Amino acid sequence: MKKILFLLFVGASMMMSQKGNAQDYKTAVGLRFGYPTSLSAKKFLSENNAVEGILGFRSFSGYSYISASALYLIHKPIESVEGLKWYFGGGGRVNLFSFKDNFVGDNSSSLGIGIVGALGLDYRFKDLPINVSVDWLPVFSITGFGNGFGADGGALSVRYILGEGKK
Repeated sequence: MKKILFLLFVGASMMMSQKGNAQDYKTAVGLRFGYPTSLSAKKFLSENNAVEGILGFRSFSGYSYISASALYLIHKPIESVEGLKWYFGGGGRVNLFSFKDNFVGDNSSSLGIGIVGALGLDYRFKDLPINVSVDWLPVFSITGFGNGFGADGGALSVRYILGEGKK
């Protein structure tokens, strides 16, 4: 948890130190460095509303999982720093867990379904086709392994802006 808070602080500090006439973007794809490291794609539907898809995979000795999240996000500009917005929203998540215990010989799987919240900062660099965001995605898992509330979903995302970058 301390590592996630540190990443959130560093990411927010980096974004707030950048000033300029940043342009908005329409679509961006990249990596989300969190738990798990994931692929991220964000598409704006209007100036302040976007959808984001997140696909993650993690494997340990004994279990692995794939997670897929879909979020609807509402962005609000931070007037003092051009190109910086804060956002909030929510959506859903599906996890597929696979367990393998070589010692006992027990193999099983679990399907998890959850509701995800979102709170974060989003920055578009002025002269680069790069977008960065830092966010927190708490989840309430309704079914599957680890059901209940989880608050450890923070991450730093770095995305490449597709096309010309303007909305």
